[in-house]
Amino acid sequence: MTILGPLGPSLAPAVRANKNLYRWVKPFADWYANLAGWRKVGLKYDDLRANSNSALQAIGRLTPREYYDRAFRYKRASHLSVLHTTLPKDQWTKPEEDKRYLAPHVRNVEAEDQERFKWDHMEVHRN
Repeated sequence: MTILGPLGPSLAPAVRANKNLYRWVKPFADWYANLAGWRKVGLKYDDLRANSNSALQAIGRLTPREYYDRAFRYKRASHLSVLHTTLPKDQWTKPEEDKRYLAPHVRNVEAEDQERFKWDHMEVHRN
């Protein structure tokens, strides 16, 4: 169980592993996500990521459809922000649609960076 990963510290694996704790925490997590408001403007959780170097490389690895959907969500959210309004409730991002689409790509980029670092700093000993 990893608490500190390439996406930052997370207690999610520990919470998911304990079914009683998960049943207790899940309603609060859903409440907080709805309160934060990104779903009300059609964004997904990974749309809120800071654009670090690894995240930018991961965005470049998205399929054309995922890239287009991300750009559309940003454009729609910025338009709604200018209008000071939210989407109709039937168009909000539903919790089951709010999947971490960028996280696997970020993990791959981080793993490749670690491997590159190891290869770049390898010591060769000759006999």
